[in-house]
Amino acid sequence: MSKIKNVAVVGGTHGNEFSGIYLLKKWQSTPQSLARESFSVETVFANPKAFDENKRYVDHDLNRQFGLHDLTNFELASYEQSRAKALNEQIGPKGNAKSDFIIDLHNTTSNMGPSLILLQSDQFNRQLGAYVKEKMPDAVVVFEDHTSVDDHLFVCSIAKQGVIIEVGPQPQSVIRQDVLDWMEDMTGHILDFVHLYNTNEIPVLADSYDAYRYEETLKLPVDEQGERIGMVHKSVQDNDFEPLNPGDPIFTLFDGTEIFWEGDYVAYPHFINEAAYYDNNLAMSLGKKIVVSTK
Repeated sequence: MSKIKNVAVVGGTHGNEFSGIYLLKKWQSTPQSLARESFSVETVFANPKAFDENKRYVDHDLNRQFGLHDLTNFELASYEQSRAKALNEQIGPKGNAKSDFIIDLHNTTSNMGPSLILLQSDQFNRQLGAYVKEKMPDAVVVFEDHTSVDDHLFVCSIAKQGVIIEVGPQPQSVIRQDVLDWMEDMTGHILDFVHLYNTNEIPVLADSYDAYRYEETLKLPVDEQGERIGMVHKSVQDNDFEPLNPGDPIFTLFDGTEIFWEGDYVAYPHFINEAAYYDNNLAMSLGKKIVVSTK
């Protein structure tokens, strides 16, 4: 992989996820916080209108608008669809982007702590995960490499290399110091790693580390009319990245009936009961625990 010359740090992709927005404001007044000698850094406020309206999005989820076909379809002209095209022009275009690396900053209402989501499992990303975990032992690394970068719909998929920082729990439209500090620290460690990569100075890393690989998404229980009839089980709530074994309770219906996990693998739920996902009735993502080699 060639050296990384241009980095974009994106905040406010969702207008009610405040940590990244307020960090951008801070960094724009103190750009030396992000500066590294071997590359340039651009800060990008992705969805200012949603922030002004204190919403996740105005018309559509901006972080699902970066498919290659959608970016060239000018009949898709809602606010976020148009905003995606403008961002693609600014830091892209996807497939031949001016930005070599994108860090997209997000909050979650789920109890995920400081989490780093990687879209690829090449050596660069595997070593990046190891470096972040070395600097932040409580950090969690999740690989969402089930599809190619070109097929991902996220903002960070504009560049050949991109990552998502997800930090929580934080309610929508508030700021928590611990969560903001985690996000700032992780961003700094990622930028440090990019500089070390560029200068061929990556330190000796652990040979391997534990991480998670996205497997599937579960929906909340509904009846035949599509009405919600249950909720996440109390034993699962707030236990992101804790093992869920086949036969364990996973949902409770409003009449008290328990629903049990019927999968054929030990699952590691995350994004548990994420408030923003209720629009699509999503209950949680499930991952499998993996051992990642840095070699």
